This record gives sequence, C-alpha cells and structure tokens, in this order.
Amino acid sequence: MKTILSSAAMIIALSGTAFAEGDAAAGEKDFKKCKSCHTIVDDAGEVIFKGGKTGPNLYGVVGRQAGTVEGFKYGNSIVDAGAAGLVWDADSLAAYIKDPKGYLKEVTGDSKAKSKMTFKWGKPENIIAYLATFSAEMPAEEAAEGEAAEAESTTTN
Repeated sequence: MKTILSSAAMIIALSGTAFAEGDAAAGEKDFKKCKSCHTIVDDAGEVIFKGGKTGPNLYGVVGRQAGTVEGFKYGNSIVDAGAAGLVWDADSLAAYIKDPKGYLKEVTGDSKAKSKMTFKWGKPENIIAYLATFSAEMPAEEAAEGEAAEAESTTTN
C-alpha cells in the first residue's frame, strides 16, 4: 500500500509541474467556452461546472484513458486510440484540443480518423491546468483507508 501511495504522490507532483505552464484560474474562465458541450461532475455526482452533454464529463480527464467515460457514446477513432493506450496528459490534451481530427489521425495512423469534437482552441494550457485540478488525485476516503491499513500493518509487525 505504501508503494501505491508513493506512486500516487509522485504522479500528482509530476502532473503539477507538467501543468505549470497554464493558469488554472484563467482556465476556469476559458472553460466557459467548453461548457456548451462539456460538464465537470465529480464521482459523487456533485456538479462542479454545469455544462452540456454533447461531450463527455471532463472530471478526472487528465490521467484517464481516452474514450472511456461510462455512458458516453464516443466515436470509433477515439475509442480505438484509447484501446491502443492513449492516456490523456498535458501534451496529448493540448494537441487534441488544438486539432481534434488531426491529432486522432496522427495517433491512430488512420487518415480517415474522425473526432466528434469540432471546436479547436489555439492555446489550451490554461484549460488543461484547470482540468488538472480535478484529476490525478486519490479521493480522501481512499487515502485515509490506505493510511489506516499502513498503520495497522506496521503495528502488527
């Protein structure tokens, strides 16, 4: 369990530096253009940013396998990219947001790849920094359970 918690902490630390280029506060303002298609709703159902349902929920998008939000009907190209191992990080999200169709063509190697997302954003760093604030974090109750289990194992040894 200690290894898992250490790994999670490292991922969070590294993701923080990866998004240092963007300004999360500015990204929240920029996200208003995304809300016509996307919403941000946490795993408990709390609406963080109310938006449309044309696009998938973006809660936890950073670090998530592409094309995997349960209940959302993705196009084949993004599902195929996710199945081939595409996991959203700062670089992949930036490239996708700048040119969704072009990015999918590049990563899948399919010249006919398509994206349902037609909007292109020239400078997505702030939006990515904002989305990162809802990603790559272990829920508090899981962290507490992990710490309790670790404490129990050290007291019984």
